[in-house]
Amino acid sequence: MRAIVCPAFGSPLELTHLPAPALGAGQVRIAVAAAGVNFADTLFIAGKYQEKVAPPLIPGMELAGTIIEVGEGVTGLATGDRVMAAVTGGAFAEEAIAAQTDVIRLPDQLDFVTAAGFPVAYGTSHLGLKHKAALRPGETLVVHGAAGGVGLTAVEIGVALGAQVIATAGGPDKVQIALDHGAHHGIDYKAEDIRERVKDLTGGRGADVIYDPVGGAVFDASLRSIAPDGRILVIGFASGTVPQIPANILLVKNVTVIGYWWGAYRKLNPALVRDSLAECMEWWAEGKLKPHVSKTLPLADAAAALELLKSRAATGKVVLTV
Repeated sequence: MRAIVCPAFGSPLELTHLPAPALGAGQVRIAVAAAGVNFADTLFIAGKYQEKVAPPLIPGMELAGTIIEVGEGVTGLATGDRVMAAVTGGAFAEEAIAAQTDVIRLPDQLDFVTAAGFPVAYGTSHLGLKHKAALRPGETLVVHGAAGGVGLTAVEIGVALGAQVIATAGGPDKVQIALDHGAHHGIDYKAEDIRERVKDLTGGRGADVIYDPVGGAVFDASLRSIAPDGRILVIGFASGTVPQIPANILLVKNVTVIGYWWGAYRKLNPALVRDSLAECMEWWAEGKLKPHVSKTLPLADAAAALELLKSRAATGKVVLTV
């Protein structure tokens, strides 16, 4: 099979031919039609991701395609099923192995390209906002990086949960994308001060919940923008800077900072993840979620796809077609 391989942490990616991966009990083999590209993939191939796989490794954490083989003990799935799946690497290839618990059947109306970028971003935002942050109707939600892969899904899910959503992004075009996906207000952090604008938009109170996949200076702005008794959901550090949190501010403002890694729940509580994604699929069918794929590239251009994310040139999802 053709596959994108990282021969060593930090090395350039290579398109090569490899034997198909072995199929184990409780797993399915999927002919990959498309694979979603995530910022986490850049950490994965650098050896900096939370979950490490020894190189040589195949990147890619989500995919869509057709089941071509089922392993021992698999129930409820069969060859020929159209599915999407989350995986711990391996999606950037013509075939991939996924655990049965990580596989979701697709409705006929959902195409492979859209589905390939669905599990990680929507799964992260839905479980994070509903389960971890307990976002309630009528609360104010600030979403940083709101035009990016996970940020845009957080905007849509925040709206679906009944929150007033304030989207922050870098540049008017990116702010407009968040507004087009339901955000009630937008902040261009390149031209506006996040703290001042959030205070203005909330009557001086601040946000109840802040969704932060950026870190760095944006997290510092979040501490100054959060309302008393508010919650900051830490998703990641796309800025490259991990913030050091001054505990005195948490104490004085009664603020809760919530660390959250969606991938861990695939093992800790797979039923919770499946229920979460099932609700996302229901919301998609109802028209509440409108996945935005800004760029599709062929498998051979995986390095260019990752560079789009690293340079923040992409909005929504970038997807590789296989």
